[in-house]
Amino acid sequence: MTKLSVNINKIATLRNARGGNVPDLLKVATDLQKFGAQGITIHPRPDERHIRYQDARDLKSVVYTEYNIEGNPQHNFIDLVLECKPQQVTLVPDAIGAITSSAGWDTKKNQAYLTEMIQEFQRHGIRTSIFVDPIHEMIEGAKKTGTDRIELYTEAFAHQYGLGNERGIDPYIKAAIFANEMNLGINAGHDLSLDNIQFFKQNIPGLLEVSIGHALISEALYLGLENVVNMYLQKMK
Repeated sequence: MTKLSVNINKIATLRNARGGNVPDLLKVATDLQKFGAQGITIHPRPDERHIRYQDARDLKSVVYTEYNIEGNPQHNFIDLVLECKPQQVTLVPDAIGAITSSAGWDTKKNQAYLTEMIQEFQRHGIRTSIFVDPIHEMIEGAKKTGTDRIELYTEAFAHQYGLGNERGIDPYIKAAIFANEMNLGINAGHDLSLDNIQFFKQNIPGLLEVSIGHALISEALYLGLENVVNMYLQKMK
């Protein structure tokens, strides 16, 4: 079964909108795991507009499933990850001030830099994953960095699927087959939802983990958090 890691950035956004500690990020993380989520993902950004660096530290004692920290490996982020020592770090090429992730790494252009970062994290026992587009050349470049996994950037699939074009998954199937041949683990994330997750899961060979935040939290406003977590788990069986 593909693991579900829930990104809780949107919970932090809601908390920060009013100040104080409502909703309680640590309680939500605890409850998500109790409801069946197999991991917790956070994506702290330099401006701390949702997840704060202190949140990452506080969550370390709360996450008992898999702790995944995403972000661009700048100095402060590297220091935070090495301090928290999550089970997984996912490297994402976010520009400063980006609203959300918009592309995977150019693993050829950034190969030396990524290799250095990956070696540093692996030296501390942290599994690594690189955010990539479903392009063979980029996956081949990822392999050369020594990363443990790739995370397929799924916005293009989600957009095409929403338009009724199921063939939009074809590049992802080919990318997954290629990654499997290269012994790279496969994660996926971005704009996956209850509408498209089952189709994606059924067609991607060797899919180990999905990270879902915005859609899951939005769906939970209507359906309830515990119910939504279990709906995802059922669709991924």
